Amino acid sequence: MSPRAFIPLAATLALVLASAGCTGTPGNPAAGDPNPTGRAPGTAAEAEKQLDGLAVAAPGSMRGYSRAKFPHWQSTGANCDVRDSVLKRDGTKVKTSGCNVVGGTWTSVYDGKVINAPAQVDIDHVVPLANAWRSGASAWSTPQREQFANDLDDPQLVAVSQGSNRAKGDQDPSTWKPPARENWCEYARDWVAVKSHWKLTITSAEKAALDDMLETC
Repeated sequence: MSPRAFIPLAATLALVLASAGCTGTPGNPAAGDPNPTGRAPGTAAEAEKQLDGLAVAAPGSMRGYSRAKFPHWQSTGANCDVRDSVLKRDGTKVKTSGCNVVGGTWTSVYDGKVINAPAQVDIDHVVPLANAWRSGASAWSTPQREQFANDLDDPQLVAVSQGSNRAKGDQDPSTWKPPARENWCEYARDWVAVKSHWKLTITSAEKAALDDMLETC
């Protein structure tokens, strides 16, 4: 399976929303795009450099954690939300009713499963919310966590099969990797890009696993 092409939000989301009759941007429906350049995962060499720059620390406590502290999915104007935006971005032959995605085909980047019903697609946080909490997000404000949970600028949100999403849970790459080995390179690059941008920590086991995965690039 060919790697997923990460499409920067700034270059595509406005067109996606406009074609569906939607306006505005995630978290700020009445304003212009807050990040006109977009961010995409770099090369393996760049990911290695970013990985070396991440702070290594033991995982923090889960005390106080709940998914409700990471509000999602944000409205993107009219009846759109971030989930719809990811479904439109990652699918092919996507059909909509207003802003709601009602049909299309998605290939899960984790296990290669082809899905033909939007209700059977999960939108995964590449860096899970609970992992983010343990690696620094517990100290953030709720608005910061909301931005993280709805981050369309980084390679943080991806359409995947429900089975692979549930198997992954809140695990990091030291305990879970995509079943499709050919996607390890992309997954590691995405993970590192997100943690680097949001200045989250990694564990020593996580770093070793990411190093191994980047060697498949």
